[in-house]
Amino acid sequence: MQNQTLIQFFHWYYNEEQNLWTKVAAEAGHLKEIGVTSVWLPPAYKSNNAAYDVGYAVYDLFDLGEFDQKGSVVTKHGSKDEYIKAIDALHDNGIGVLADAVFNHKAGGDELEKIKVRTVNPDDRNEFTSDVFEIEAWTKFTFPGRQGKYSEFIWDHECFSGVDWAEDKQETAIYSIQNYLGEGFENVPSTEFGNYDYLMFNDIDYRNRAVIEELKYWGEWIIETTKVDGFRLDAVKHINPDFIVEWIDHLNQKFNREFFIVAEDWNVIDIQGQLQYIETTGGRTQIFDSLLHHNFFLASKDEEFDMRTIFDGTLVQVKPDLAVTFVDNHDSQPLQALESYVDFWFRPLAYAMILLRVQGIPCLFFPDLYGGIYDDKDKEGDEVHVELAAIPAVETMSKIRAALAYGEQRDYFDHGICVGWTRAGDEEHENSGLAVLLSTGEEGFKKMEIGKHFAGKVFVDALGYRPQEITIDENGWAEFHCNAGSVSVWVLKGG
Repeated sequence: MQNQTLIQFFHWYYNEEQNLWTKVAAEAGHLKEIGVTSVWLPPAYKSNNAAYDVGYAVYDLFDLGEFDQKGSVVTKHGSKDEYIKAIDALHDNGIGVLADAVFNHKAGGDELEKIKVRTVNPDDRNEFTSDVFEIEAWTKFTFPGRQGKYSEFIWDHECFSGVDWAEDKQETAIYSIQNYLGEGFENVPSTEFGNYDYLMFNDIDYRNRAVIEELKYWGEWIIETTKVDGFRLDAVKHINPDFIVEWIDHLNQKFNREFFIVAEDWNVIDIQGQLQYIETTGGRTQIFDSLLHHNFFLASKDEEFDMRTIFDGTLVQVKPDLAVTFVDNHDSQPLQALESYVDFWFRPLAYAMILLRVQGIPCLFFPDLYGGIYDDKDKEGDEVHVELAAIPAVETMSKIRAALAYGEQRDYFDHGICVGWTRAGDEEHENSGLAVLLSTGEEGFKKMEIGKHFAGKVFVDALGYRPQEITIDENGWAEFHCNAGSVSVWVLKGG
C-alpha cells in the first residue's frame, strides 16, 4: 500500500496567471507522479470580498462561484464548473480531495437587524462590561443573488452568539448577542481569553438546532455536488465539539463511509489541548501537528537547538496515527497573524522529518513546490516584497516517500546537531529502504544499521548533495554522511 501524502494546494497570496482551479486541474498528473494522494483545496464558496478573498470570510456556503453576489460571480479561485473539473481531474489521477469547511463564522450580512447585546472584556470573554443595550448589526443573510436555490435557509441574529461591529455606532467591540439561546458564549475547547468561542465576524451559535441541521444538509449537498472525499475543518478550538461529532457521524452514516477529516486545532504551547480534543471527539479527526511546526521554526532560528528533542511534546510523537505533519501553512507564512515561517536552510531538513519517517501523514505546502512572489504590508504598514523559493528537494523526497520509504525504522537521535534514521524496506516495494542523515551544524557522519539484506549493496545520495557512494557492510551497517546545515537521503544506486 502506498504511503499517504497530502498537499495544501494554495497559499494566502496566490497570484499566478491561471486561476487556482485551472492550475490544480493542470497539475493533477504531476501531483500523482510525485506521490501525492490527497489535495486540500481552499474554501470554494463565496466570501465577503468574492473576487479577492481566499475564502475564510465566509458569506454563502452554497455559492461555489455560480451567482452574482458580493461583487462577482466567480470566487478568487474560479467558477463552480472549474472547481468541479479540478476535482474530476484529481480523481482521474487517483487523488482524493479535501474541501475546506469554515464553520466558526459568517461575514458580509445582507441586512441590518436591531439586536440586544452586552459588551465583554476582550481579555476575559466570560466577563460582561455593560448592561444590555441595542445596536444595529449585519446579522441577516438572505443571499439575494441565489434566491433560495439549493437552500432557503435565512440566517439571522438568533444563529449567532456574537458580532464585532455596531453599524449604527460605527464602533468595534466584542458584542455578546442576547437571545433565547443562553447567556454568554458557548463552551468550546479553547479557554484562552477565558472563553475563545468568539474569533471574528458573526460567530455561529450551535445552541440553535436549526443551524446544526442546515450545516448537516450543506455537508450532504457539497459531497453530492462535488464528490469531495473529506474535509479540513477550520478553527475547531473555537467551535462546540458536540456539533463537530454530530456533523461527522451524520455524513459517515448518510454515505456509509468514513470520510477523511483533518482539524485545525492550532496550539504551540503544549499538547494537552490537542489530546483533550481527541478525547472529546473520540478520535474522529486527524489533527494538524502545529507543535511540530513550532519546533521546526525554533530549530531553524537557533543554532544551539538540541535536535534530539525535535519531536518532544508533539502530536506525532504521542499520537502518530492521528497526526498530520507540516512544515508551514497559509497562517504561518510571512505577514500573517500566526507568522512563524521556517527558515529556508532548514526546510529540506524539516521535510525529510515529515516525509521519510513512519509516523504521521505529511502535508506539503504549495510554495515549496511552486514558489511564490507577492507584495503586502507588514504590521507597521510598510510595503514588503516577499519571495518564497520552490525547494526541489521537496519534490524529490515526496517521490522517495511513495516509492521507497517503507519497512522497519531505526532511529539515531543521539547527537545535539546530527541525527538520522534508516528504513529497512519491504518486499512489496521494489528497491525500498533508505537512510537519512541531517546536521544543523558542521558536516555530519554517523554509523547506522539499515539491515543485513543490503549487505554489499551500494547507496547514493538521492538529493545529490554528497557525491560519494556508500557500501553496506556484511552486518547491514554503514557510515552515512551529510553536508553542514543540510540533509542527505541515501537510497540504492539505480533504485
